[in-house]
Amino acid sequence: MSIWHIFQAGFSNISDPFLRINSIVLIIYTLYIIENKSWIQLCFIPVLLLFSQSPSPDLPVIIFSLIILKEILKENRSTAQVFAFSIFVFAIKPTMIWLPILSFLYSFLIVKSSPKILLPGFLILLLFFIKNIWTFGYPVFPLSIGDIGTDWKPNNEILEISSHFAIQKTYDMQYSYQEISMFSFYDYIKNWIFLDGIKSPINISLIITLIAFIIFSFIKKNKIINLICLSIITKSILVILFSAQYRFFIDVFFVIFLILFINFFTKKGSISIFSVFSIIIVGFLTVPSILQTYVPSFRLGNFMGNVKKEQFYKPSSYKNQEFNTYKVGNLLFHVSKKYPYNFDTKLPAISESYIFDDAKAGIFPQMADKDNMRKGFVWKKLNLKEKTDAEKIINSIRNTYQHNR
Repeated sequence: MSIWHIFQAGFSNISDPFLRINSIVLIIYTLYIIENKSWIQLCFIPVLLLFSQSPSPDLPVIIFSLIILKEILKENRSTAQVFAFSIFVFAIKPTMIWLPILSFLYSFLIVKSSPKILLPGFLILLLFFIKNIWTFGYPVFPLSIGDIGTDWKPNNEILEISSHFAIQKTYDMQYSYQEISMFSFYDYIKNWIFLDGIKSPINISLIITLIAFIIFSFIKKNKIINLICLSIITKSILVILFSAQYRFFIDVFFVIFLILFINFFTKKGSISIFSVFSIIIVGFLTVPSILQTYVPSFRLGNFMGNVKKEQFYKPSSYKNQEFNTYKVGNLLFHVSKKYPYNFDTKLPAISESYIFDDAKAGIFPQMADKDNMRKGFVWKKLNLKEKTDAEKIINSIRNTYQHNR
């Protein structure tokens, strides 16, 4: 759904089959740091290395937000460009809502700009809405607001399941939706802070960091810093209310660290920290068993394989997966065998998690024209036979994992 994914999908078919655009952005960011002598930002590079070999939109939004933030701290007077760039970052990942809020407030409360500076940003925002309507059916993904009656919008049952899943992800899937719905406000906060595993220290760190930043902004009595604090607090509240997953507020740590310590890091100190943490991060990437052993709750570590010499000149890529073929109603589809995603699986392909969600909701996609897949798909309520077929498929998928243990 991110425009960064769309950009990468197109760019990968032209000249970047290994999805290295994030690495290029990271190199450009490093040159920006050196050119502007913003040495404190060198400390961010080791962490950003974790995002450099994946199509994650987190890397560009963190980098772009830090660049915009630095320009605002320098009191850049080109507010039209600052606001438009902020909207662009928001379009990549809407959880960056704090950035357009900040640039808007900065433009009118600090620089006293004319309202016409908003026009370029609003044009980008319009494209963002059009893209979402075209791909999702609603103006703002993943919120089902602003329904204009498109035929391709997600089924309401699926949206409800997705909403429940997002709430469960807030608690790292450690509670069922029914349990969470019975939480008091106190339980809602307490259980989120004291989750089992690595998520608890991250959540506690967020709370402590926000409190420290609020105190700092009161002491500093600087208008720009106060606006940054207001924007970050607004974003944090919205994220906590909707789905307080750490990946949605990881940018907050970068921003607050930059503001708090921008005047304390010398060139020599920044290079030292950059060097030490780069060695540590590269060590984890080179020997992922360390991460898997000592931080087992960090699930992404379980997907990391050992480094091969070929990766230094040719990044690893996903191979074709074996797949099974199933049928529900008039839809003959394919599912990767013992793998959660589809890459080069024969079309039409459905990821196994979506099959589970569809069957739970009592619906399933069907071909609009059984003889022509290009005419698209429609949602259909499952009848008794189709429900039975879907249950057999789910059992077959589960048995595939059990038989391969």
